[in-house]
Amino acid sequence: MAKRNAVVVTHTRLRQTGTVVAEAVSQLRVAGFEVTIIDNTEAPDFGVQPPCVSDDTEIVVVLGGDGTILRAAELVHCTQVPILGVNMGHVGFLAEFESFQIDEAIRRVATHDYSIDERMIAHVDVWLPGATKPIEDWALNDITLERADRGKMVELSIRVDDVEMNSFGADGVIVSTPTGSTAYAFSAGGPVMWPNVKALQLIPLAAHALFARPLIIGSGSTFTIDILDESMSEGWICCDGRRQRALPQGTRVMVRESRDTLRLARLSGVPFTNRLVSKFDLPVVGWREHARNEASSQSLHHGHTFPAAAYAAGVAVAVAVAGDAGVAGTDPDKPGERDGKAGA
Repeated sequence: MAKRNAVVVTHTRLRQTGTVVAEAVSQLRVAGFEVTIIDNTEAPDFGVQPPCVSDDTEIVVVLGGDGTILRAAELVHCTQVPILGVNMGHVGFLAEFESFQIDEAIRRVATHDYSIDERMIAHVDVWLPGATKPIEDWALNDITLERADRGKMVELSIRVDDVEMNSFGADGVIVSTPTGSTAYAFSAGGPVMWPNVKALQLIPLAAHALFARPLIIGSGSTFTIDILDESMSEGWICCDGRRQRALPQGTRVMVRESRDTLRLARLSGVPFTNRLVSKFDLPVVGWREHARNEASSQSLHHGHTFPAAAYAAGVAVAVAVAGDAGVAGTDPDKPGERDGKAGA
């Protein structure tokens, strides 16, 4: 039988403080996998590709939150190895299973009972002043270009397909993929993009400008962001909250869709909309519907619903009693006058 290889990516604290990692590794070995554990989550330098998993790796199982999955994405970048996330963190938007479902997750992996969801990633070229070739990097979630000096703004020029769209001073901008639209970009007021959309969005951060709205471009277009020579602050670029560096004035940053994708293992056919509602605990009942429900509950008494006619009669009696007490303007046929005047 052919050898099966799996890599478990986690973080040191989880590995040292519980039994989850050991149990998962044990189950994978019982299922016939040779398992390698990686718990070093130190970020590589910007523009540096860390060593990838071997080509004969069947799957990478991530035990952790979305941050750990982003670390695992570095290990499979430019490979065809899929990632399966088991959420041990908070939201775990990229994870397929929660921690209590780990037994089922490993069983499904062992029997190849999963599908592949290919996620778009962003490619970034950074042209430093005077450079003859760019520094290249990428992001599954987002690329942020922010001010290096926290007390000053960074002056930016925004182009789409080499056509200037805007320029402003700001705390920075976020360029997000559809996968990252539920992360930092979401917190900054950007729209949610479904994962199958081929697009990039740019979200200004506290821009000092009258027009500084989010921009969404198609997969064939490119965002070009220049740090202006007269900018009060240098820039700071960061990919997926991990690989980062300072950028001097005069730097050009170009972001487009990458030719590569990230392969996420999916064990269920649950639509993205369900994931969005459950992970964010969205209030699917709006305030208007909630108000109508509250109003209808006022006609309930001790578990019984009063007929509309009886309810109306009760209102009329209450109004008549109030009228005898000296309250004027309480004609039930004129609801707009009920609160008109108070009697002496």
